[in-house]
Amino acid sequence: MSEILLPYQRRWVADDSRFKIGLWSRQVGKSFAGSLEAVLDAVSRKTTWIFLSAGERQSRELAEKARLHLEAIQVIAEAIESRFFEDGYTSTQLELRLPNGSRLIFLPANPRTARGYTGNVFLDEFAFHQDSEAIWSALFPIITRRSDLKIRVMSTPNGQTGKFYELWERAGPEWSRHRVDIYDAVRDGLAIDPEELRRGLADEIAWQQEYLLEFVNENQAYIPYSLILPAEADTLRDDWNPENAYLGMDIGRHRDLTEIHVLERVGDVFWLRRRIVLRQAMFAAQEELLASLVPRVRRAAIDATGLGEQLAENARRRFGWKVEPVKFTLEVKADLAQRLRLYFEDAKLRIPPQPDLRDALHSVRRIVTPAGNVRYDAERSERGHADAFWALALALHAGSDITGPVLFERVGGSRFAKGAW
Repeated sequence: MSEILLPYQRRWVADDSRFKIGLWSRQVGKSFAGSLEAVLDAVSRKTTWIFLSAGERQSRELAEKARLHLEAIQVIAEAIESRFFEDGYTSTQLELRLPNGSRLIFLPANPRTARGYTGNVFLDEFAFHQDSEAIWSALFPIITRRSDLKIRVMSTPNGQTGKFYELWERAGPEWSRHRVDIYDAVRDGLAIDPEELRRGLADEIAWQQEYLLEFVNENQAYIPYSLILPAEADTLRDDWNPENAYLGMDIGRHRDLTEIHVLERVGDVFWLRRRIVLRQAMFAAQEELLASLVPRVRRAAIDATGLGEQLAENARRRFGWKVEPVKFTLEVKADLAQRLRLYFEDAKLRIPPQPDLRDALHSVRRIVTPAGNVRYDAERSERGHADAFWALALALHAGSDITGPVLFERVGGSRFAKGAW
């Protein structure tokens, strides 16, 4: 199989060091190489590999890569999927059992799932794991009892925090280090145009971090990528239950985008079923589109600030209590932003894996003014003004238990202060 690997992938697979860490760019095949090493080891001897990924979607993708490797080398493995419930947490375990008794176990990462196993460990995109310090403390003892067990850590950077950043910056000589940025990969034969990627990404900070492997300081990002990426899933669909659906609309006209988001509550999790982006759309067209969606949701929260005031008032007159006009003030935006982050933190929100949506959510900063006031804002660009952030926050507000227009004066701490500061 070495003929299908690029030199940097072959170096990773061939390196049998007990402790190994990889800082690799996106789009260069790190999951392919990482899963292949484990598969080849599991085929050659009876052993166990435990893979921890940032979320269930990433865990499934890694399991599929391992399955394809086994298929390519003509090894038939038994696939087993199971769910378990522990301390209020439901997790899916995917397992591939090989004829020689080896096991490949794939789990979404959290401190609970990290405990209870003995085997080699592979941490996939470790910089994006929530509670990475707790995960590390839980799993490292797994391999200390036996000298033949190994640990593999691979990721792109995610700011100057977390256990992956600490390991890469401070790991001792016992660690074998593999660094592959996008230009390293191209020099080794990867058929990709870095400059085309850079132009398409159109975000220098993301380019520096995800392709040039610079640990960019993200302390000001209110919702970091480490919360956004685990929430990504296949969510979009044309049908949903109107009794459990909620709409949020952030209105723009000339400079900003109009975004409409429809969330469906399934259990205690909100799934983004419809996302509509309008650029320089006439208000009549926006009203017509909104009128087609409001009958299909239980409640709608609409930006009634500035240009949106008339559209929101017209919708309120037409649909009555189902529509709530929301005027953006510093206090209101703080409440909306804190609720949105809380749902990401509690893993009660699912969004589609769309780069522009991801960037919009990540673009909002918590800014403290010289006067001591706090505001939540993003730089305006040709891609909008964090319109997706506010549309999603409004949809969550529509799905909350709050009723009546959002016009209030705060007299105490926010009910949604968890993790916000």
